[in-house]
Amino acid sequence: MDTKCMWDLVVMTSILMLSAMMIIILVYRKSRSCKVISRSLSTSSSHNITRSSSPPVQLVTPLGNLGWPFLGETIEFISCAYSDRPESFMDKRRRLYGKVFKSHLFGSPTIVSTDAEVSKYVMQSDGKVFVPSYPKSLTELMGKSSILLINGSLHRRVHGLIGAFFKSPHLKSQITTDMQNYIQQSMGKWREDQPVFVQDEAKHIAFQVLVKALISLDPGDEMDFLKKQFEEFISGLMSLPINVPGSRLHKSLQAKKKMVELVHKTIQAKRINGISEFPRDVADVLLKDESEKLTDELISDNMIDLMIPGEDSVPVLITLAVKYLSDSPSALQQLTEENLEVKRLKDQLREPMCWSDYLSLPFTQNVITETLRMGNVIVGVMRKAMKDVEIKGYLIPKGWCVFTNFRSVHLDENLYDWPHQFNPWRWQDKEVSSSSFTPFGGGQRLCPGLDLARLETSIFLHHFVTRFRWDADADSIVNFPTVRLKKRMPVWVKRRREEEKS
Repeated sequence: MDTKCMWDLVVMTSILMLSAMMIIILVYRKSRSCKVISRSLSTSSSHNITRSSSPPVQLVTPLGNLGWPFLGETIEFISCAYSDRPESFMDKRRRLYGKVFKSHLFGSPTIVSTDAEVSKYVMQSDGKVFVPSYPKSLTELMGKSSILLINGSLHRRVHGLIGAFFKSPHLKSQITTDMQNYIQQSMGKWREDQPVFVQDEAKHIAFQVLVKALISLDPGDEMDFLKKQFEEFISGLMSLPINVPGSRLHKSLQAKKKMVELVHKTIQAKRINGISEFPRDVADVLLKDESEKLTDELISDNMIDLMIPGEDSVPVLITLAVKYLSDSPSALQQLTEENLEVKRLKDQLREPMCWSDYLSLPFTQNVITETLRMGNVIVGVMRKAMKDVEIKGYLIPKGWCVFTNFRSVHLDENLYDWPHQFNPWRWQDKEVSSSSFTPFGGGQRLCPGLDLARLETSIFLHHFVTRFRWDADADSIVNFPTVRLKKRMPVWVKRRREEEKS
């Protein structure tokens, strides 16, 4: 075994051991309640739901295995997540128990859904049936006022305000201009004798674009400070839930505190100077709302949480698209021809590309859709049942978690032909289903920035393929704790000649 493989094995073992410690700590305080749940399963499982015109129906919890005491099946789940086939954990249990099965993950008895209809039901249910439920380190870092965790009318209000603004033509136009400018600056520095790391470049660009959309902060010292602190903050999202000086969680919490102070200062300046009649950013939108619940503290906290797509989701989507295109010459050729054609047309008309131009490129959008299906930037969502719930004859006991696994649905051979093959042409004649295609979640918590993610990816791909040819070094996808490219997707670029562009 070479040194690199040995080091990877050491890192993997360390992560698994840390994960085991985390689960033991998480579960210790829950052990009594779990025993109570276990003892009551027989009663819950045989609970008869009587309907007026039908005989009693006996509900049972899904088949499955709760795994080891305290640890459950989390170690195997994490081990599979680090492998080349992270869906293997789900596939094994689907063969044994069906598309819906019970397990014990991250300290909680859990119903895992790889069934499109069941997952859709969970995501579309209101807060009286299911509420968000995530590992303790994540909830501590996000805070109780995070849009990821708040529930009820407050969530609907914040989500609605942000979603409406993100869909506005004004913001799409602003983001298009900003994205184009930042891409020009970034790509102008690329050299042909050195590798370009697509993942790093995409992160740098997307973070600046999103922060400006959130709080109107331009590149500079404050942006650099915010970026540095954010990297410290996000590294603790899946850490051990131990908040003591020197721990990963403590460092991340301190970083968030510094970011919140900067954002809070920006918000106070907005209040002093007066909020513009037409909102320039998300902070303006929330500040203009008259609800007493939308405090400056809540707004500041959520600005930090909303930066995650700029550091994680959007850059990874861009990077995965480049990887899949690099591995599929025919798809790359068709996407390049489509983008060169629209560029020639715009150049002839002497018009700049606008946001609607980028989103109207059909094959480019098919490539992005297929990247979302295969890449699964968001693996799934976790919810906790607030009462006993029946779905398709299964009982989900009150207090249990539900993990809706998007990846298993997106790679289901019963829903997609050759699901592990990158095939953007499959979307030419296929209608996108709200059940079998959920890369941005669904229901009331559907990601409000889904249109912007597509727009930013379209802009990046357009400028990349119309300005460069490239050769990609071999790289692999890591799927845990977040999706990313192991080597940050290195490519060797060569600028296109002017006659190729015109």
